[in-house]
Amino acid sequence: MADVANAYRYPSPSSPEWLNKGDNAWQMTAATLVGLQSMPGLVILYASIVKKKWAVNSAFMALYAFAAVLICWVLVAFRLAFGEELLPFWGKGNVALGQEYLLQRAAVRESRNYYEEGRIEQPFFPMATLVYFQFTFAAITTILLAGSVLGRMNIKAWMAFVPLWLIFCYTVGAYSLWGGGFLYRWGVIDYSGGYVIHLASGISGFTAAYWVGPRLKADRERYVPNNILLMLAGAGLLWMGWSGFNGGAPYAANIISSIAILNTNISAATSLLVWTSLDVFYFGKPSVIGAVQGMITGLACITPGAGVVQSWAAIVYGMLSGSIPWYSMMMLHKKSTLLQKVDDTLAVFYTHAVAGILGGLLTGLFAHPTLCSMMLPVKGTKGAFYGGGILFVKQLVAALFIIGWNFIATTVILLLIRLLIPLRMPEEHLMTGDDAVHGEEAYALWGDGEKYDSAKHGWHNPAHPEELAQTSHFNGARGVTIDL
Repeated sequence: MADVANAYRYPSPSSPEWLNKGDNAWQMTAATLVGLQSMPGLVILYASIVKKKWAVNSAFMALYAFAAVLICWVLVAFRLAFGEELLPFWGKGNVALGQEYLLQRAAVRESRNYYEEGRIEQPFFPMATLVYFQFTFAAITTILLAGSVLGRMNIKAWMAFVPLWLIFCYTVGAYSLWGGGFLYRWGVIDYSGGYVIHLASGISGFTAAYWVGPRLKADRERYVPNNILLMLAGAGLLWMGWSGFNGGAPYAANIISSIAILNTNISAATSLLVWTSLDVFYFGKPSVIGAVQGMITGLACITPGAGVVQSWAAIVYGMLSGSIPWYSMMMLHKKSTLLQKVDDTLAVFYTHAVAGILGGLLTGLFAHPTLCSMMLPVKGTKGAFYGGGILFVKQLVAALFIIGWNFIATTVILLLIRLLIPLRMPEEHLMTGDDAVHGEEAYALWGDGEKYDSAKHGWHNPAHPEELAQTSHFNGARGVTIDL
């Protein structure tokens, strides 16, 4: 035992004195959990929730985004979002690849010390851990946005769009609220991405859906998931991964991390139950897809306040996130010409933008003074229910900034891409789906990659006269009943 103790007693080149192995292990675990939400979580969810003809394309859009965001992140975007200040809403872009940079102790401007003294706070893990942790947030934001344009966006246009949106949209919100930018210094609370991630992806997705145009009429009218059980597997990864999403935000395995994880799960469960109850009350039956949407709105809604509100408030978050986005999707959508005109494939606007801004405003009401004092820069920060009405105003102004920036920047990016690449697939590709776009299909149901050919695979095939002779009557559309 003494040898084991001595092994951890003195620092080594790979374990400097400032390194806290517990914090570093938790931060890397949290990053992995967030990464699993995208790969394979959203890849599976997207591939399963769309029509069969779009399963490959939808999965590939998520897969490509995850890889492309990582390379852009380490080349320039990380330091745009978390580097030295260039503008009040943007950092100085640079690479995050050299070992001298990555092996040094992490540094974040999102701290009280930076606000009061200009001194950058340093968590007890290396910069490499911080770079990867924040990458997983950037990746999932881009993939969430993709949900709005599934089933018709030109894959080449998407490949061009991802790096441009990351650099000119995501990094601005991230720096403003998390990188020590003007909204953070003003005292706005976005604990783990209600604005940076959910509001941004919902608004940008809705904007992109408008410019790309709608799916085919046949796809819009009947867009049945091809595998609901597999969709639930993807949704489960999304839910469980959220413990890393909100639990890793304090950059330490501390008590704020613990309360954030508990609040996250309380809100998700409450929202799912409320959404399901509303489905039963209005439509007479519970919907599995509706339950997943309720789960997602509960997770998105609690995110901006997960670590700064009490757990009873998390139930309030869940009740409202299970009802207000439900109303906006099921009722308000049918009454609004604009909302019906924009074809948001997976309703990202409702499940993320509406839920995200709702959570941000609720944080302006419920942020608890004691919890706020543990991690926020502005002393005396508290929600309106505790006498801090100004926080609600700040939350509203920050939401308007994120909405405006993402709408304008996304529009400019897409219009520039449209000059070189059509945003929408050709009509013949829209009719066929994956086989036309990728030369691949999700399921090989007949032999080794063969398509079903009634002349070749059907019971009436002349090559099988003995089967025809045994057949006395057909029963149903898919096969025969044989009388022996």
